[in-house]
Amino acid sequence: MKKRQRFAALLLAAGMTVSVAAPLGAAAETTDKTADMTAFYQEWKSKYVRQNPYVTNETQYYVYYSEDTYSGGEPVPVTVSEAHGYGMLIAVSMADYDPDARAIFDGMVRYYQAHPSEIGLHLMAWQQSDNGKSLTETDGADSATDGDMDIAYALLLADKVWGSGGSYDYAAMGKAVIGDIMTYEVNQETWTLSLGDWIYGESSDSKYYGATRASDFILQYLPVFAAVSGDDRWTKVYDSTNAIIDSMVDKYGTGLLPDFLIPDGKGGYQPAPENYLEDVTDGQYGYNSCRIPWRIGMDAENNPAARKCVDALNRFIQKQTGGDPWEIMAGYTLEGKPTADYNDLCFTAPFLAAAKYSEDADWNEQIRDCVVNYGDDVYFGDTIKMLCLIVDADAWMVPETGETETKGDVNLDGSVTMGDMVLLLRHLLGSETLTQAQAAQADLHPDGVVNGLDLCRMRQVLNG
Repeated sequence: MKKRQRFAALLLAAGMTVSVAAPLGAAAETTDKTADMTAFYQEWKSKYVRQNPYVTNETQYYVYYSEDTYSGGEPVPVTVSEAHGYGMLIAVSMADYDPDARAIFDGMVRYYQAHPSEIGLHLMAWQQSDNGKSLTETDGADSATDGDMDIAYALLLADKVWGSGGSYDYAAMGKAVIGDIMTYEVNQETWTLSLGDWIYGESSDSKYYGATRASDFILQYLPVFAAVSGDDRWTKVYDSTNAIIDSMVDKYGTGLLPDFLIPDGKGGYQPAPENYLEDVTDGQYGYNSCRIPWRIGMDAENNPAARKCVDALNRFIQKQTGGDPWEIMAGYTLEGKPTADYNDLCFTAPFLAAAKYSEDADWNEQIRDCVVNYGDDVYFGDTIKMLCLIVDADAWMVPETGETETKGDVNLDGSVTMGDMVLLLRHLLGSETLTQAQAAQADLHPDGVVNGLDLCRMRQVLNG
């Protein structure tokens, strides 16, 4: 859109009279993305959302992540807290498109409540197996950090979408999960996210004590957790995590992060060795870190460290694939050498989220075409695809944080005036860049993005 047309569009959005021809294409593109998202959601829901068949006094839903079913003999793992957090995020994100979304979400809440960790009681036991009589915990009931973070965020979103005056006080539940994550899943010395509550109480000389999982670097959540809980320690976690990301981007240049990171003995972090916890790829960009372009990309608009990482990822993957998203391989060394000779949806889909925050709309469209048309896949790839389609269709939300007292004071002068609207307009036109603090004030329509909706809300604020 030409600058003059864009300026007119912004004025119109703010309620000022102007005559201009409407630009073509943007609405159709949004509609296409929404259609792709909702169509795949129906497939995803029918394939992976299951009701617990062994509970008859209430309805419980979970996300089926296995490729096997119980047929006698040994119990079969059927879901994990990671899958459950994803399911809750998807259900609440589809509230405008699925009349059953809240029923599914509440059924997932009941399943979560039925499977607590035995350490942090508001956290979720990491895996359940089908033994023919019940879905029960596998090898103990401890937690995994990423699943708990997603569950907490989904509960906050549910409060935003449906309020907390019904069967569940979603806000209070979300805050309880956030509190337990801080207590049991944050290293209180390094202010980094630990691997799960099973690390809680470990001595500092334990093999896993200082370890962190890069796919848990869900940066967008951390300021929200700080604001909702009023706990400034989340800011320390945010800063420490950003510092790790920044150092890894500086060292390797690709934006690729390893599955696991461990202290390097010098105050920083280094890739874990082979078979540190799961596989020979523990120190490479593997099946955990494949989510990095999405997880870190979500914070790229307001976070310089995230932007630096995503820019590096976008440059690397376009160069490495020759601009063909079908050539994104299922694993890389941190220097960028492929460790597999095949693609995998769970590696490709996250680059859709990263591309959304790039300057290359054609690249974004090419990846979206690849992701949408990828074909049948399994739980992990399909579920990450679903979440990234939500992001790409601008259906991702940011919870209410209660920080509304001074919203709109974009120039940070202590009051909301026409000067704030002028600064917001200049930012939207590309002639002014907002600081992170200014952007937080400008996001009057709280969705994590500063756009024309915020301009409309600004006009409402100025008109009282």
